[in-house]
Amino acid sequence: MEKVKMEIAGEISLSDDAGATMRKWREIFSISQVELAKHLGITVSTISDYEGNRRKSPGTGVIKRFVNAIFDIDKLKGGTITQKLTEKQKPVSEYFEVHEFARSISLKDFVDLIGGEVLSNHDLVENKKIYGYTLIDSIKVILDMPFSYFQNLYGNVNERVFVFTGVSTGRSPFVVVRVSPSKPSAIVLHNIEAGKVDKLAMKISEKERIPLIVTKMSIDGMKEALNRI
Repeated sequence: MEKVKMEIAGEISLSDDAGATMRKWREIFSISQVELAKHLGITVSTISDYEGNRRKSPGTGVIKRFVNAIFDIDKLKGGTITQKLTEKQKPVSEYFEVHEFARSISLKDFVDLIGGEVLSNHDLVENKKIYGYTLIDSIKVILDMPFSYFQNLYGNVNERVFVFTGVSTGRSPFVVVRVSPSKPSAIVLHNIEAGKVDKLAMKISEKERIPLIVTKMSIDGMKEALNRI
């Protein structure tokens, strides 16, 4: 949380319109001028003067008090905004790894490299080109990952394969992809038998025209094979 506070304080300090930046952050935290003034023990007109640049630019002491105040008030309200901001500080490596290829390869070559079995949309495999893959911890992504991280799964291009680990039936990954605006070129379910793939996952795969692939190759083996590309 301290890192987030420092970033907000730095933004205010470096802004050409410090008052407008302070107002922006007050509004992001859904705090009224009255609430902020009461918490700081100053008048509402003082807050208004700072935000309207009718006072000289705030010094570091004022900015520090302001930043601490909006976080303190948010904490009293349940800490929703603080939680959202601190979530964004988590490294994406906790949830997924993005790998880019030096050149494009066909999805068929990708499947061969990982010893995969195609379960749906076989007609797309031969000609579909991909430019990378994303290795995804399905449990962490579905249960813990902030939604704002989702687009980062695609790296530089959408023409890539999502490889989901920690799956039991494959339903959850396909439900997530079904409701997202962007779609991968294919989905690989790692370490699952073809006969155990969820029927709904299969239906979504066919409806969205996203080839579903399964493989039991080890993660290290997959990385070794794919990272040569």
